[in-house]
Amino acid sequence: MGLFNVSHPTVFLLTGIPGLEYTQKWLAGPLCMMYTVALGGNTMILLAVWGESSLHAPMYYFLSMLSFSDVAMSLATFPTVIRTFCLNARAIAFDACLTQMFLIHSFSMMESGILLAMSFDRYVAICNPLRYASVLTNQVIAGMGLAVTARSFITLFPLPFLIKRLPICRSNVLSHSYCLHPDMIKLACADITVNSIIGMFVLLSTFGLDFLFIILSYILILRSVLAIASHEERLKAFNTCVSHICAVLIFYIPMIGVSTVHRFGKHAPRYVHVLMSNIYLFVPPVLNPIIYSAKTKEIRRSIVRMFHRLIM
Repeated sequence: MGLFNVSHPTVFLLTGIPGLEYTQKWLAGPLCMMYTVALGGNTMILLAVWGESSLHAPMYYFLSMLSFSDVAMSLATFPTVIRTFCLNARAIAFDACLTQMFLIHSFSMMESGILLAMSFDRYVAICNPLRYASVLTNQVIAGMGLAVTARSFITLFPLPFLIKRLPICRSNVLSHSYCLHPDMIKLACADITVNSIIGMFVLLSTFGLDFLFIILSYILILRSVLAIASHEERLKAFNTCVSHICAVLIFYIPMIGVSTVHRFGKHAPRYVHVLMSNIYLFVPPVLNPIIYSAKTKEIRRSIVRMFHRLIM
């Protein structure tokens, strides 16, 4: 018990946009629209995959996992973001902030693992199409989903306890409208070397390796596609990867940006930190269902049929 016998603030104060606290309520409308698209779009994909037997295939199972992680991420940030921007209610209890931080980072790591699993799905489908059904069985897909989930929660489980051992006495004002690990440890008035090293290790050993293996899988996919003689068949094979490539880019580019700003951009204006973090958390859940609905005709047709049944 003595390990956590340090001073903590009762509450943290969240921040919307620095310098615009009294006018940021005008952003409530666009934010609500983004959450509506994220929650509604991803829920429709989940219902489409669940309700259409023709979509009971590995590619769509992985897509439903991605949609679930996007819904979970949106729900994890929704309460504090809306309270901060709409009601200017900035206070969040210390333990609630730790819980939100854990959930945000867990679902983010889960999304990274799912994107890696989806790249493996594309690799097998293009490079070993005859073995696709035997390799990606329902048991294998379920095992991959459980492994991704377990990795996220087990890897990040120590983070709340590592923060609890730190005395926080510099300030209780966070830089965002939600709680993140790098933001919280900056308020500590003690040595944060252990937290920083573990945070960097987790980042590189999970997100970093996932991204590396995704790149490797696409190198192998590209080599296999270029070996196809027919130009039309090459385009058809590569077109099946476009949605996933877009999902990878809109997830990893903002994540790399926000990690760089947090660790090396100490003198950057505060609005840069806020902008990068908001893009990182809000853009993927909003764009993923739009991209997959636009580029995947089977998903699009299933959603149309679902609405048709509701209307009829």
